[in-house]
Amino acid sequence: MTNETTQKLYYPSEEVVRNAAVSGMEAYKALCAEAEQDYEGFWGKRAKELLDWQTPFTQVLDESNAPFFKWFADGKLNVSYNCLDRQVNNGLGDKVALIFEGDKGDVTKVTYKDLLGRVCKFANALKSVGVKKGDRVVIYLPMSVEGVVAMQACARIGATHSIVFGGFSAQSLADRINDAGAVALITSDGQNRGGKALPLKSIADEALASGCPSIKNVIVVKRTGGETAMVAGRDVWADELLASQSDVCEPEWVEAEHPLFLLYTSGSTGRSITVSATRSR
Repeated sequence: MTNETTQKLYYPSEEVVRNAAVSGMEAYKALCAEAEQDYEGFWGKRAKELLDWQTPFTQVLDESNAPFFKWFADGKLNVSYNCLDRQVNNGLGDKVALIFEGDKGDVTKVTYKDLLGRVCKFANALKSVGVKKGDRVVIYLPMSVEGVVAMQACARIGATHSIVFGGFSAQSLADRINDAGAVALITSDGQNRGGKALPLKSIADEALASGCPSIKNVIVVKRTGGETAMVAGRDVWADELLASQSDVCEPEWVEAEHPLFLLYTSGSTGRSITVSATRSR
């Protein structure tokens, strides 16, 4: 008896192809050919078409210090601006940017305009506690809209963020905080998983108690409403911090090679990789 797998190909409709960014296989092959013939020209063209630059770049690729290549090094931009303001400015403010389904099946829809306002308030909140361009911020949150807001807020002010999975231990969290030299931690009182409310802030407290001297502020998002210990002078509830913040925040324009986030390879002891604004695309 043979075990054969029969493959069936499903092609998109003509309407889908017509409205796609890459309209069919021939268009895809043409893009590949263009990139192979002139990769610098290819990426330079896309960078100008798909991104808004505060300071346009004059050189696509700097190979003078190979293998440490630099892309668009003399250009300045902001990831948050390109993700949000660009969409709002192009008339897409009322378009849904995020659809989030919670553990209980509740669905939240957030438009680009709403998301921009929330990100600006969070960015201003970070600045109010002293976080600035070049600082590192660790985000230890459950899957949530707040997680996206926190990442975008860091990008908006030029701070580098590092995401730590909400299921990781206190030791793993401490290791990543110390590895980054983070000045702030964004976490929540808990998280909902499998119909249960699980603690998160207590794990963060354990991590910090083990020795994370760089942390100056802990911002806590109310997620489950569970009992939460707060350390005076260090911990602050996110909603209280956000209450007085403006929903307008001018972006910090950063160099294209400015670190956007720290990304770890899989596993609790994986190596970190620093990703810049343009390389994240």
